[in-house]
Amino acid sequence: MKIGFIGLGNVGAKLAGSILRNGFDLTVRDLNPDLAKPFLDKGAHWAESPKAMAESCDIVITCLPSPSACSQVMEADDGIIAGLSKGKIWAEMSTTDESEVKRIAELVKAKGAAPIECPVSGGCHRAATGNISIFAGCDRETFERMLPLLTTLGRRVLHTGPIGTASVLKVMTNYLATANLLSICEAMVTMKAAGMDMATTYEAITISSGTSFVAETEGQVILNGSRDISFTMDLVLKDIGLFHKLAEQHDIPLEISPLMIDIFKDGQKRYGARAQSDDIIRRLEDATGLSILADGFPAEMVDDEPEEPGYEVVPRGRA
Repeated sequence: MKIGFIGLGNVGAKLAGSILRNGFDLTVRDLNPDLAKPFLDKGAHWAESPKAMAESCDIVITCLPSPSACSQVMEADDGIIAGLSKGKIWAEMSTTDESEVKRIAELVKAKGAAPIECPVSGGCHRAATGNISIFAGCDRETFERMLPLLTTLGRRVLHTGPIGTASVLKVMTNYLATANLLSICEAMVTMKAAGMDMATTYEAITISSGTSFVAETEGQVILNGSRDISFTMDLVLKDIGLFHKLAEQHDIPLEISPLMIDIFKDGQKRYGARAQSDDIIRRLEDATGLSILADGFPAEMVDDEPEEPGYEVVPRGRA
């Protein structure tokens, strides 16, 4: 099986690394050819164009920073769609817009190929080890065809339903993660002001009902001071913006969501559009003069769990 991968950014490079590490025939491409060099040095091939990749590979994966970037790669004259044919699969692993992924999926099906959206969740450190979670939106036949690869890329794989469902669930989970991040920032700064030890505060959070995945992971790089979670403020705004758009389409009068968007827009103005998402705590540090740091915490997250074979997660009540 020949796999093509376009988009070797923070997440994409980790996913492509899992493909190559597990012995698949891999072809790569990125706007920055330098990002491809480590893969080429380990035996991967280079595609001269997205079209050429689609012509030579059985499965083409895109992992790009925005819906517009993906659409450009798909629909250009030398894009992926131009090179697709019957029996091939296009897999979208970006966090994207439901309506746009559905639109592109129809163009893929018109070429006789099969579309699947399979965004990931769990952080770059788990993408690096093949232990990340994957949502898969597609028909069941395509899901079965992709499952051996998906269980290589991730540990827990959830078939969410038809095309579009994975994108909807993915933006929901990123919205929740962002809400958790902002509440953790407020909690830590308040505890610092109240005289609490920050390392003790972290342990109190993580062993209690107040914990979350974000607290247990991003809380550590916040306390280290690096604030490097390999995810930037512009990407946060894209994701929570997609969630807010979805809520508006269904006439849900959200109250927390607009505040989150305003906070991150302010963070961008202060620290830059590409500032690390965890730099958002600096708004409170700047306002209070407090420094939220503690010894003994890592500068970046590393997954210390061994790489394990993935499996399908079956929702309750289903056979």
